[in-house]
Amino acid sequence: MQKSTRNIYTIIMPVPTPEQFAAMLDKAQAGDYALASINVTSSTTLNAALAAFAETKTDGIIQFSTGGSEFASGPIKDMAVGAIAMAEYVHRIAKDLPCFVALTTDHCVPNKVDKFVRPLVAESKSRAAAGLQPLFNGHMFDGSELSMKDNMATAAELLREMAPLGIILEVEAGLVGGEEDGIDNSGAHHDKLYTSPEDMVFVQDCLGEIGRFTLAATFGNVHGVYKPGNVKLTPTILRDGNAAVKSKYGKTLDLVFHGGSGSLLSEIHESLEYGVIKMNVDTDCQYHYSRPIVDHVMKSYDGMLRIDGEMGDKKTYDPRAYMKKGEAGMKARVIQAATELRSLGISLA
Repeated sequence: MQKSTRNIYTIIMPVPTPEQFAAMLDKAQAGDYALASINVTSSTTLNAALAAFAETKTDGIIQFSTGGSEFASGPIKDMAVGAIAMAEYVHRIAKDLPCFVALTTDHCVPNKVDKFVRPLVAESKSRAAAGLQPLFNGHMFDGSELSMKDNMATAAELLREMAPLGIILEVEAGLVGGEEDGIDNSGAHHDKLYTSPEDMVFVQDCLGEIGRFTLAATFGNVHGVYKPGNVKLTPTILRDGNAAVKSKYGKTLDLVFHGGSGSLLSEIHESLEYGVIKMNVDTDCQYHYSRPIVDHVMKSYDGMLRIDGEMGDKKTYDPRAYMKKGEAGMKARVIQAATELRSLGISLA
């Protein structure tokens, strides 16, 4: 990457530099909108998200979970290698897009940090030493299973490694209920599902002087699949927590919304007013990718299979035939997410 003294907004690099990613978050906070952060597990789901952002000229985020990354690594089943491979794919494929696409990782619980987050940070350090930008813009540490003290102690340790690279750490205080990608909080105690103002202040106490971070504060949000209205959110928890932080520090926190499936649009919009600048979208994208494929198979059953000595229809069972439909379905859901989060068509590029 050539160095330049020009304004960061004039340098088109679809995977943003640390400075550009920080500017993306700042603009979202100032504009009361959030960036859609899309979980992917493969090149074809990556393409769906990239197509959505590119077609609408919308800045967004692509993120990789531990399970999704392990799946993407194929037979070696190495979550760090899978995440690195997918991130490098984005750096290459997205280089000519008319928008910025940031790269982050999703929930990483304490016992997976050494085989996921730390190897990815090491990869970014190697790139920086070679004069390149970090591979990732952010990583998430989910220490919500720990005490707040231990959670923030590990978070602080990780942020000290990331901050010199300009990588942003996402942390969680409180538990997002339900189950997703092997993280099961379906039996969590009611009180754990709500982050207190004291918790939010404590996060700022522990991390504020080290580097930039975002907080996945919980306000009744739940991972999984629910009909609209079945998830009972209390967005005012975010308002009250950020008010407490501002009272002590004169600033508010950048917040992340997890477990948004089944949330009412009015609740999503209310959360944007209280500091949410990033919202994760996973479950709904999985469904909207799979639904057109099911339709293709059911309507083309005879062509998909070689039945009674026939040869089927190669154009029908060619994986590209149905994966293109899956990508189109997921692309539409990503565009819907950006629309609901009020970020559609907004880009620093």
